[in-house]
Amino acid sequence: MKRNNIIKSIFFVGTMVLGVSCTNLDEEVLDGVVISNTGGGTINTASLLTSAYEGLRGFETQGQMFALDEMSGDALVGPTRGGDWDDNATWRQIHVHTWAPDHNEVKNAWNTLLSQVYNCNLVIENGSGSEVTQARFLRAFYYYNVIDLFGQVPYREAGSKLTDDPKVWSRTEATEFVISELEAIVSSLPARTAGDASIANADAAHFLLAKLYLNKGVFEAADAAGPYTFAAADMTKVVTNVDAISSSLSSDYWDNFKPTNNTSPEILFSSKNVQGGAGGGIQYHWRMGMHYNQTPDGWNGFAIVSEYYNKFNPNDRRIKNADSDIITNFGNPVGMQVGQMYKPGGLIALKDRNGNPLVYTPAITLITSGATLETAGIRMEKYIPDAANLGTPNNDFVFMRYSDALLMKAEAILRGGSGSIGTIMTDIAARSGQAASPATLDGVYLERGKELWLEGWRRNDMVRFGTFLAARELKPYVSDSRYVLFPIPSDALFNPNLTQNPGY
Repeated sequence: MKRNNIIKSIFFVGTMVLGVSCTNLDEEVLDGVVISNTGGGTINTASLLTSAYEGLRGFETQGQMFALDEMSGDALVGPTRGGDWDDNATWRQIHVHTWAPDHNEVKNAWNTLLSQVYNCNLVIENGSGSEVTQARFLRAFYYYNVIDLFGQVPYREAGSKLTDDPKVWSRTEATEFVISELEAIVSSLPARTAGDASIANADAAHFLLAKLYLNKGVFEAADAAGPYTFAAADMTKVVTNVDAISSSLSSDYWDNFKPTNNTSPEILFSSKNVQGGAGGGIQYHWRMGMHYNQTPDGWNGFAIVSEYYNKFNPNDRRIKNADSDIITNFGNPVGMQVGQMYKPGGLIALKDRNGNPLVYTPAITLITSGATLETAGIRMEKYIPDAANLGTPNNDFVFMRYSDALLMKAEAILRGGSGSIGTIMTDIAARSGQAASPATLDGVYLERGKELWLEGWRRNDMVRFGTFLAARELKPYVSDSRYVLFPIPSDALFNPNLTQNPGY
């Protein structure tokens, strides 16, 4: 749900707080709360905290953080299809690493993340008790994403004037601050509530700490593009935090993505959606790629790169869920779709809008036209569509899963941390119906790609493993090292404490 507050002067002050400015001051503030700076208003911290939670839905869309995290990697591509899906080359630029400081989705991600930091700061400075603890966790999560994507992190000291330019942490300073914040509050956060992982909890804090320590060698490197040194003590911190998580793997991989996925014991943190209410954004994760004539219908856009698809066995359950109810409701397996598509029931073959068989092919180009306009590319459904309500589905959006935590633990041990990998690799592979990847760094990297596809971690993994800049399908060249970070949006540089990232 979006609550739109369009007050130009207030929006300008709010964005200045974060080092963000917009050329169009009539732009809507999505999920924002108007704060009066006249001295006569009362700050509603409960409402602000709700807004900070609702801000997590910015990760659900096909753009912003999702596009920067996934389309910049080796899995997802957004081809131009005739006169559709070009958007001034927005999507192609992300995949082939040619974005610039004025890129729309870069600016949107920056604004979204830092506007929610602002909401969290207001709760922290004016609230009390559990509200403040939750806001500190959410701020740490939003900051983590700024650190990962942009490197530099604007911040404002408590009590500073709204008209002052925000100060800026270096990547190392921001990393150390977020770690210290999480370690200060983890013991005060509640245990995760069974059936609802949408509230800040101790397991989620341990997960985020593990993610920070695992990437600390990247975040604190002298050069953002490496080389990276992973300290054994940091890797042991990863293991310690994962071991502190009280969770288990779900017996079925797809329990994490079904409309009632809140019941999965594996989900550590999520954004809660309510059927018929605030869950509309999750539909991006099936509509952005599927064809107009499918059930649910889609927008015939994004696709999976065949080189990535070929990492899987075609019968890997993580990309092919053909349960009978899914075929009855939708006609085709959920996961990655290739080949002839069918109507619900799975018996009647679908056709495209020109009357030709709707057969998805692995081959795809960045600019697609002609006979393959509607069929080029492997399509994807990470979440099982909610047959009861396709427009406002009930699926919660997943940020953190226990399988990710276990793979972080395995990687950390292989990078020098103390502990035993044990059965981690076989336990995760058991749900796929495939043999386990080897307990090596290469094996963990492969398994992360299979287990966590389109869950927002691919760019982060590729940077850490040193593959992000490499040549690959549809990007047949090594990218310049500047692309390991995104640029600071041009408008944000009105804050003189920010400097553009190297190379832009």
